[in-house]
Amino acid sequence: MRIASIELPNALFVAPMAGVTDRPFRMLCKRLGAGYAVSEMVTSRRDLWDSLKTSRRADHVGEPAPIAVQIAGVDPQEMADAARHNIDRGAQIIDINMGCPAKKVCNKWAGSALMQDEVLAIAIVQAVVAACAPRGVPVTLKMRSGWCATERNALSLARAAQDSGVAMVAVHGRTREQGYGGHAEYDTVAAVKAALHIPVVANGDIATPEQAREVLRATGADALMIGRAAQGRPWIFREIAHFLATGAHLPAPATRQVQAWLTEHLHAHYALYGERTGVRSARKHIGWAVKALPGGQDFRDRMNRLDDCRSQVQAVTDYFDELADRHLLLPQAQPISAANDAHQPESDAIAA
Repeated sequence: MRIASIELPNALFVAPMAGVTDRPFRMLCKRLGAGYAVSEMVTSRRDLWDSLKTSRRADHVGEPAPIAVQIAGVDPQEMADAARHNIDRGAQIIDINMGCPAKKVCNKWAGSALMQDEVLAIAIVQAVVAACAPRGVPVTLKMRSGWCATERNALSLARAAQDSGVAMVAVHGRTREQGYGGHAEYDTVAAVKAALHIPVVANGDIATPEQAREVLRATGADALMIGRAAQGRPWIFREIAHFLATGAHLPAPATRQVQAWLTEHLHAHYALYGERTGVRSARKHIGWAVKALPGGQDFRDRMNRLDDCRSQVQAVTDYFDELADRHLLLPQAQPISAANDAHQPESDAIAA
């Protein structure tokens, strides 16, 4: 799998998720089988580039290549400037966000709202490509199937983006109107794949190895992009890779191994955010990890009342120590599909 001249180890991608796909999470997913991960959105607004939120999102220290940064905005020149700025900070791939359905983004005509104005959307693509080409940095595009059921224009937009120099297109098989509800459809993704010669990535409702196989069969896509199913279960990438290669399922990971992964993730998380913010933002990762495990809900309720990193790590240690005494391998739970967990941010949900 390649994005322009950049070769990737496999075709399983971590989708960009607001408040989730920070550097520690991306690095953990890559360790556990993902071939590629895109950052949280970085705003194109120059006045916010030096904000603490943006600087954390643009932190790539120690992250293995390729470094992919997603940018969002509505002005072609601002987007071009944002692309150059992030290349200067280490970005090796620039991804354009035209998929976010959040009201706070769409009300500013960014994210998936751009799909309603193809002229502006392509002007942005052209400006970003022109800014990146001299630096040898490929540009990719993330979009939805369209604005609503009667306006599924991903195909026409993808064709125009390819003609403008985009190196890869990812399509989430939901409209903006759907948000995260209902079910993803793959006919639109298949149509885009059939029409383009650049790589096409399928996204939406991929939560099991079997679903991954079926989406590849239905779309012919070159790669899969996985979002919410990786929350609390970052080893899903190696599970899918093994299943696609062999047709067999990997055993569940050892409970102690999951404990180690989560603990390492927590320490990396605290190092990025500091104690005050880190202990709070880590709660969601811990919550996802234990949500479907025995006693997970009660533990999560207790853990959410802890206000310092040491207590939080100790609580996680105690919980998994007890779990490991009873379960050598992590107890298996039925995966929660994206359609049934619509309140969580998906692959292109962006917090402005």
